[in-house]
Amino acid sequence: MRTKRISPPPNKFARKLHILTAKVQRIGLISDTHGLLRPEALEALRGSELILHAGDVGKPEILDKLRKIAPVIAVRGNVDTASWSSALQETEIVEAGPAKIYMLHNLNDLDLNPTAAGFQIVLSGHTHQPVKHEKDGILYINPGSAGPRRFNLPITVARLNLSVSPWALDFVELSEKRR
Repeated sequence: MRTKRISPPPNKFARKLHILTAKVQRIGLISDTHGLLRPEALEALRGSELILHAGDVGKPEILDKLRKIAPVIAVRGNVDTASWSSALQETEIVEAGPAKIYMLHNLNDLDLNPTAAGFQIVLSGHTHQPVKHEKDGILYINPGSAGPRRFNLPITVARLNLSVSPWALDFVELSEKRR
C-alpha cells in the first residue's frame, strides 16, 4: 500500500497527513498497550486493512507485531518517552476511505475545532475507557486500553467499519490473562 505524505499548515504540533487508498474500509483501533500486546488483541485486529494506535505504546516491538497484520499509524503517548518513540508524532491526520481522522493520545490536548478542520472522527486514548460519542457531527472514539488492567476498566480494542452507513464501531473486550 502506498502512503503519500503532505505537510499541513504549521501548528504547535508536528503533523503529517497520511492519505491511504479509498479501499481502506476496516480499521483496527488500539491504545494504551503500555508494552503489553495480548494474543487476543492481535486476533481481534486480524482482518484490519489499517491499524491506528492512539498512544502509550510502551515498546517498539508492539508496533512491529501490529505491522504483521496491517499498516500501522501511531501517535506518541505520555509514557512513550524512550528514544525510539521520538519517531512518533503527538498527532496524526489520516484519510482512510470516506473518513478524515485526527489522532492524538489525550483528548484534553485537542487544539483545533475538528468540524472547522474537516474531520469526521477524532481518535484518542489515555483514559483507558472505551468510549464512543458524537458531538457537532464528529465521532469521538477511544478504543480503551489493550495493555495491563487499570482499576476495574475493561481491556479492549475496537474495530471501525467504514463500508457501511452509518459507520460501524465494535468494541472487543479481551481476556485479562497475560501470556
